[in-house]
Amino acid sequence: MATTNAAMIAANATRWSQAHIRPDWQSAIDVTADRLMVPAARARFKAVEKAEGVPWPVVAIIKEREAGADPAFRRSIAQGDAWNAPSQNVPRGRGPFPSWEAAAHDALTDCAPFAARWRDWSIGGTLTILEKYNGVGYAAKGLPSPYVWSATDQYVKGKYVRDGVFDPDFVDRQIGCAALLLAMQKRDPSITFAAPGTPARPTETPPASVIAEATRTARKTRAGAAVAGTGAATKSATETPATPVMHSFATYSAIGIAVVVAIVATVLIARKTRAIAAVW
Repeated sequence: MATTNAAMIAANATRWSQAHIRPDWQSAIDVTADRLMVPAARARFKAVEKAEGVPWPVVAIIKEREAGADPAFRRSIAQGDAWNAPSQNVPRGRGPFPSWEAAAHDALTDCAPFAARWRDWSIGGTLTILEKYNGVGYAAKGLPSPYVWSATDQYVKGKYVRDGVFDPDFVDRQIGCAALLLAMQKRDPSITFAAPGTPARPTETPPASVIAEATRTARKTRAGAAVAGTGAATKSATETPATPVMHSFATYSAIGIAVVVAIVATVLIARKTRAIAAVW
C-alpha cells in the first residue's frame, strides 16, 4: 500500500467510520481520558493549540503516547524525556527548555513529524499525523497501526517490536490514539474535525529550513572533518621533512580519519533527509 498522505488519510478515515472501542479496554480508556480532560490539563493543551495551531485533543494524545501518565507536566511530548535537560532519546539533544510549553513548541514545530506544519485536521488527517509519530511501516504493509488503533476492533495483532522488526503475532497493550479520541469526544461533543480536502502540508516536499534544522549537527561534523583534512595536508606541505616516513604516516592517517568522518556524516545527512521526506 502507498504511504502517501492521501492514501493514509483515506485509510484512517474509513477505519474511523467503522471503529468501536473493545469492551475489555473500556475501563482503562475511561481513566486515561478523564485524566487528559481535567480542567488544568485541558487549559495547558488549549494554550498550545492557540500558539501552534494543533488541536488540543491531539496535543493531549501526543503527550499521552510519547510521555505516558505525567500529570505534573514534567516530560516533553517529543519523546518523554525531562524538558529541563537535554533529551537522551530520539529526538536527541533537544533542550533544556524553560517550560513544558516551550518544549511542546519545539516538538511540534521543529521535530518530525512536524505536527504544527500539518493542515488537514479532518478525522483522517488527524489520525494520519498521529500515526506518523510512530512511523509509516504499518501503512506500507496495508495494516492498521496499533499506535492509532489498539483497543479498537480495527486492530487485532501485529507490531514492530523494534526498528525494522515486525512480529505478526505480537499484541500491543497500549491504548491507541483513536480509542482515546473516541472517549474524549464522547465526554466533550465540542471536539469535532474539519471537513476533508485541505492539503496535508503547505508544500509537497519538506522546506529547506526543515532539512537544515534536522541535519545541522551532521553538516557541522562534515565541515569540521573537511577542515581537519585540509589542515593536515597543508601542514605536510610546509614542514621540513626531518623524518619523512613518520610525518607522511601521521598526515595520511589524519586525512584518512577526516575522510571517514565526512563520509559517515554525509550518510547520516542522507538518512535524515529521507526520514523527514517519509513523514512529510
